[in-house]
Amino acid sequence: MSEFAVSRKTVRKRLISGFIVTFIIVLLLISRLAWIQIVRADELYDQAWEQWNHAIPVSTDRGSIFDRHGRLLAGTKQAQTIAAIPPQVEDPQAAADALASILNMDSDRIFELITLERSAVYIKRKVEPEVTEAVRELNIPGIVFFNEEKRDYPGGNLASQLLGFVGMDQGWSGIEIYYEDYLSGSEGRLLFPADAWGRQVPHDFNRFVVPQQGLDLYLSIDETIQHIAEKELDRIMDEFAPLQAMAVAVDPNTGAVLAVSSKPDFEPANYEYYDPDSWTLVPFTSSFEPGSTFKMITLAAVLEEGIFNRDEYFHCSGYVTISGKTINCWTVDRGGHGDITFYEAVGGSCNPAFIELGRRLGSEKMFEYIEAFGFGRLTGIDYPGENPGLVFQPGSQGPLELATTSFGQGISVTPIQQAMAIAAMANGGYLYKPYLVNEISNMDGERVYKHEPEMIRQVISAETSRELVELMESVILEGTGSTAILEGYRAAGKTGTAEKLAADGTYSSSEFIYSFVGFAPVEDPRIVLYVAVDSVSKGPRYGSYTSAPLFKRIMEESLNYLLVTPSGLPDQEGE
Repeated sequence: MSEFAVSRKTVRKRLISGFIVTFIIVLLLISRLAWIQIVRADELYDQAWEQWNHAIPVSTDRGSIFDRHGRLLAGTKQAQTIAAIPPQVEDPQAAADALASILNMDSDRIFELITLERSAVYIKRKVEPEVTEAVRELNIPGIVFFNEEKRDYPGGNLASQLLGFVGMDQGWSGIEIYYEDYLSGSEGRLLFPADAWGRQVPHDFNRFVVPQQGLDLYLSIDETIQHIAEKELDRIMDEFAPLQAMAVAVDPNTGAVLAVSSKPDFEPANYEYYDPDSWTLVPFTSSFEPGSTFKMITLAAVLEEGIFNRDEYFHCSGYVTISGKTINCWTVDRGGHGDITFYEAVGGSCNPAFIELGRRLGSEKMFEYIEAFGFGRLTGIDYPGENPGLVFQPGSQGPLELATTSFGQGISVTPIQQAMAIAAMANGGYLYKPYLVNEISNMDGERVYKHEPEMIRQVISAETSRELVELMESVILEGTGSTAILEGYRAAGKTGTAEKLAADGTYSSSEFIYSFVGFAPVEDPRIVLYVAVDSVSKGPRYGSYTSAPLFKRIMEESLNYLLVTPSGLPDQEGE
């Protein structure tokens, strides 16, 4: 074989090998390109987008809160936020010094912010327009501005504890936090392209991702009734200087809360300047011994069980001894009520008489009715931090505990629990779940939720309800509630005076909670109202001067506002 032939064969092999290698390399490159361009295209595009573009978050317009008639309780107003793009700030120290006095901030703090290794930082959020204008006039490179919303409460402190308040970016208490997911909406972003050092690319455009507005809430609250209640609570605070005063009004036929407040309260727009204790809505979040208002639970139970005889006589000597402990009637100083009927014992709020009724009922039956009326558990109202209260369980309820429970001592309940229990007595025996939000709507006014009244159970019969209403009306007309008589309307109710526990665990001889719970008009109850005044420090220290007149004033004004037909006259069209 010639040398030429060997050479040609070698060249051919080399060419084929080179072609194969080249083909493999090209195939690998094509595969890699396909992997990048097709398989990982979306992922790499997102990464590149993040590198090219920087974003400043923009909060959304928070949903508004209205009363049941569409009157604004909490809304938003525009405010400006001042931010910085650190890589674009040419002279950070000079910028910090110039901004410090206008923003009322420390210069070192501003310098620290605008030199952070970030694409964008907040300097100061939600400032007044005049502040923004002063900063604009400085014309500092890298300082940018954008709109945000600021929470606004047109009623000032009206319904403040109910509404709660909003921090910089979210609700922190009350309805504002309970319905945060509905009110908050979704955040937007201000996007701008930048180079590898974070400097904005010139001649390019910014992109604004529009935030989605939160949903609007329409409450069960009536702004006018709320105003009436708060006005009268303020009056009580001025005249008697108690530790606190409270009121809650509900519709007995639906469970809708029409008004709720406790004093002292606060201004939501300036919440940080108030004692955090004033943020608390006591009728929902606090429990205490109810006193004689709880006697209506005992009365409802013995009526339903058929063991109450209004004409039966009972002798009250002013006290009774149970398990070695003496329990007084409020008439002990004058030797008791003497011989009275059980009908008179209801109007006279006689402790020994109700202890006897509780004994006849027994602890097991007593607890069944306490539980059926909703005590010792959450009502489920749509508000954060509800208190379930505390009641004796049947196994731990001896003769003494049964005796004290029968007239409202030794247990702990909330005002909203008492209001809903009395509502069940007024409406024919039906216990409803209380609620605060009627509807939820989007920014176009389209309803996305509508609350329907939720009846939990029938606690007592309609006949028992009618008897209770009659007996509770007698408390106002003939008994301890005479200062709660309404002008033009028939009302039913019950007084209560609860001793407060002292620090050493004994009952205080000087601090009491005076309460009153009732409803009107008797023939067609429209409002159930619970009021309480805690630890009066000046003026007469009796419920007949504090809680009962408070009930009277709030109820009269509310019924007149609702155009409810005065009792005994033909029906007329009301609101």
